Amino acid sequence: MSDRIVRAITSDGMVKATAICSRELTERARQIHHTLPVGTAALGRTLAAASMMGNAMKGEGASITLQFKGGGPLGSVLAVSDTDGNVRGYVANPSLDLPLREDGKLDVGTAVGHEGTLTVIKDLNMKDPYVGTIDLMGGEIAEDVAAYFVESEQIPTACGLGVLVERDQSVRAAGGYLIQLLPGADEDTITKIEGGIMAAGSVSAILDKNPDPEALLRTVMSDFDLEILQSTPVEYRCYCSRERVERALISLGTEELENILKEQGSCQLTCQFCDAVYDFDGAQLRAIIDGLKSK
Repeated sequence: MSDRIVRAITSDGMVKATAICSRELTERARQIHHTLPVGTAALGRTLAAASMMGNAMKGEGASITLQFKGGGPLGSVLAVSDTDGNVRGYVANPSLDLPLREDGKLDVGTAVGHEGTLTVIKDLNMKDPYVGTIDLMGGEIAEDVAAYFVESEQIPTACGLGVLVERDQSVRAAGGYLIQLLPGADEDTITKIEGGIMAAGSVSAILDKNPDPEALLRTVMSDFDLEILQSTPVEYRCYCSRERVERALISLGTEELENILKEQGSCQLTCQFCDAVYDFDGAQLRAIIDGLKSK
């Protein structure tokens, strides 16, 4: 089954919920960045969360960025989503290898780190983007995303994320859910949500049995009648291009470009999201510099 996001609301209008199956895009990210399992899990969880949050936004050309800086050996973890939920991302130290936790699970919390921040940047194509930053709860990603919604947007939220990695390090299952209370929800609603989450078990185990985000939602929210509002295909998608890279070079300014030309004779830039390589020889750099000087 191809990756997709499903959005739903309960029949009583008290809860909205989103779920994603993201195995293919997580595997694509693993292949691009050559992540070892703990990096795959951290990046996969972050990509899933960013995709669901991006898919909830409106506005052509808008985007949302999630950046985890927890002080752990994995370094920063970053994911960017468009409003369809198509995502891209990276981890600073993809070759990190850590022993499993005592319960046999990947130690994402130690990899990301516990002392740091989650920053969420919403670019709505306005003058300034919205930036919200919270202290990490533990670096396991899901609980930190839930805490962001509570602290920065005052939306009571439950978040579950999971990535299951095969023995050959490929991604076997990946995805997650966001469950959010709407105005008017009472304590009974909260109790039913908490009970459903406890009874459902881990996200990766559910998706391993059935990689259908709607089935994931119905499993976790078994005590509710759900109305499916939308189902959207999503993928790992990078928007880099030679034109964008050239604009980045232009932004360096004439002096910096002259130094690069003098010291290196050419330059090679690699996209941090998809590892595409863009080469600019001496003549091309000179043309960019001359173009700046002529303005």
